[in-house]
Amino acid sequence: MNLNTIHRVYFIGIGGIGMSAISRYFEANKKLVAGYDKTQTEITNGLVDLGIAIHFEDSIEQIPQPFLDPEHTLVVYTPAVPKDHAELNYFQNNGFDVVKRSAILGLITEHTFCLAVAGTHGKTTTTSILGHLLNTCHVPLTAFLGGISENYNSNLILNGTEVSVVEADEFDRSFLTLSPDFACITSMDADHLDIYGDASELKKSFVQFSERLKPGGKLFVKNGLDLEGITYGIEDDADYSIQNIRVQNGAYVFDVKTPKDRIENLEFNLPGRHNLSNALIALAMAVEYGCPYQQLAEGLASYKGVKRRFSYQIKREDFVYIDDYAHHPQEINAAHQAVREMYPGKKVLAIFQPHLFSRTRDFIDDFAESLSQFDKLILLDIYPARELPIEGVTSNWLLGKIKNENKQLVSKANLLQAIHNSDAQVVLTIGAGDIGAEVNRIKKEFSLEN
Repeated sequence: MNLNTIHRVYFIGIGGIGMSAISRYFEANKKLVAGYDKTQTEITNGLVDLGIAIHFEDSIEQIPQPFLDPEHTLVVYTPAVPKDHAELNYFQNNGFDVVKRSAILGLITEHTFCLAVAGTHGKTTTTSILGHLLNTCHVPLTAFLGGISENYNSNLILNGTEVSVVEADEFDRSFLTLSPDFACITSMDADHLDIYGDASELKKSFVQFSERLKPGGKLFVKNGLDLEGITYGIEDDADYSIQNIRVQNGAYVFDVKTPKDRIENLEFNLPGRHNLSNALIALAMAVEYGCPYQQLAEGLASYKGVKRRFSYQIKREDFVYIDDYAHHPQEINAAHQAVREMYPGKKVLAIFQPHLFSRTRDFIDDFAESLSQFDKLILLDIYPARELPIEGVTSNWLLGKIKNENKQLVSKANLLQAIHNSDAQVVLTIGAGDIGAEVNRIKKEFSLEN
């Protein structure tokens, strides 16, 4: 497949965070773009503002006429689309080129200098830091992000097409389509066991990903992972190591030891040791690419974060509200560490919406342990995403395992009142489902302007 000869691209699931970034990329490169999604959102509204035709009913009749020509139309779909989807079946049965999103990223990475970020946690933040650092250094790049960058208010950084920065997603083994020049692996904790079956199979796929490097490519791995490569870590003997960490005016200030020298007094504004680790690997990849230290320091200091990744919604002396995408026990632990470091001695209320029945079942005891650390806890019902219910797997089951007296299961309708009833000074919403749709409601309710 040659992307240069494709003039029309139709997306099934165009509102997905990864799909919408690719649709923006094609639109910016003068392709005719249209698509379907089941839900109208801020993301789809933004695409419509670019002139992209989108409809929200699974209907062959609503596909724009120019996209019904199988010779000149490429169809891209997300794995989240059900197999009985009428439009998907129409395209598959009528001679169209129909590919997954990962195949398109694979093609783009094959023909560019690609920096790919893999790992069960930290991909989106690391990718957005790396994209921002390279952009600050005027690298001619396209960065595809799995979240909305606060710096660019977009999930696409577009400043050229010679270099690509991508998230290497282990879900559905999508990252095995990529051809990176530089690749990093941030973590290999068990996840997506509905796809892999067990943790050993997941680790095998990361090894396979590491073997996708182009000749002469470089692999970066977090210190302690059982893989050969350039290592990075915090306050240890890795090739790239963060040292002399201080907190000044709510920001981290630190030094970085590289294989050749030392970069001193770097500043980074995101809380949490996990985010320091993300910043370090992005910095290491940019250094190895050849970026100058001064510009990298400016890029790190000016990085604002990703929406729904420890995003401050309200930040007052008397009340703080933070929203985070954490949906795995290790990510919840990271969010807990960050909030305790920033707000020692303050009561913290966590509001968690479990994501997927299978993930809740597979990690039920780990979820209970990580959620028990907060002073107070509100649980919402499980967000099913792509799954049907599993008998016995409920939020009530999880609630019973949590060792915390201040816990309750609450409906979304009663959520605001439940927060009002709490005396916590710090509120944290966490989860990867539609809890994100509650953020503005909570923010409005507890803002002083209300």
